[in-house]
Amino acid sequence: MPVARWMRRLAVAGVLLCFAVVVLGAYVRLSAAGLGCPDWPGCYGKLTPTAAAQDAAATAAWARPLEVGKAWREMIHRYAVGTLSLMVLGIVALAFAARPRLVSLPYALALLATLLVQALLGALTVTWQLNPLIVTLHLLLGLTTLALLWWLALSLPLNTWSASAIAMPTRRSSGGGAQPFVTAYRLTLLALVALAVQIALGGWTSSNYAAIACPDFPTCQGKLWPPADFRHAFTLWHGLGVNYEGGVLGNPARIAIHLTHRLGALIASLALALAALYVLRQRALGSVRGRAAAVLAALALQLGIGASMVLRGFPLWLATLHTAGAALLLLATLALLRGLRTG
Repeated sequence: MPVARWMRRLAVAGVLLCFAVVVLGAYVRLSAAGLGCPDWPGCYGKLTPTAAAQDAAATAAWARPLEVGKAWREMIHRYAVGTLSLMVLGIVALAFAARPRLVSLPYALALLATLLVQALLGALTVTWQLNPLIVTLHLLLGLTTLALLWWLALSLPLNTWSASAIAMPTRRSSGGGAQPFVTAYRLTLLALVALAVQIALGGWTSSNYAAIACPDFPTCQGKLWPPADFRHAFTLWHGLGVNYEGGVLGNPARIAIHLTHRLGALIASLALALAALYVLRQRALGSVRGRAAAVLAALALQLGIGASMVLRGFPLWLATLHTAGAALLLLATLALLRGLRTG
């Protein structure tokens, strides 16, 4: 079935490219290149930063001077998103064309809608000058796109001749033999929710430039709980016309954000570890033990990156790797959840 084969190829390629887009987006943001091109979808009205640099009149019309290096980082990210969009359109087209259905049409359309909203948020990220709410939502939608593509890749059968429409797999019955699967599924779903909240907190920390508010670990500014301003830390909207590059919050509010992120990391880690360890201890769940081990490995990697990032003074490569670690942990958790649904 050529359609099924192409669907699987597009899904796997989409996962790889979307992962790269998420990490590249983090690199662009962390390297202060988010406003490298102050307009959208072009760059100073041109298709490439090189073309903009060759047109002095085009760049002079903008209050922000052109920095070619930052502009290229931003545009490469946009080119990658454009390529990913074409892949998703291909998946949607195949979803309509396939007989029998390989993917339910609502699922395919939800994937497309998620990507379109993410693109809109990408435009608003620039035009609203790195508004933290928009930047955080942009990250969350990017990871949601990655999650949907990964679920699709996991759901498509390796034997494309036996493909069937992707729907929510039927869980085992509630008999005694199925109880470990039911319990593990609920624990993993709870861990996934905790991880999603923690990723949102991570985006809020990054977009408000609150990572450096606590330059030490495990303490924060030499204290376990320094003075913090929680009242203003999570104000979602500060109005338009504000340039948020570098952050607008005071240091006590940034400390509050950072402390909340650390507390969220603790809760999410406990939830993920509990789910994975439960699976590893149940002999009936042998088919998904490898996936549980992958969750623990990704969790250990992410915690190590987070601690090292603080202790080493927040180097750019480690900060970018922290986003990659979060994406890997998300993929591992989803793989475990998918395995528990089909057992």
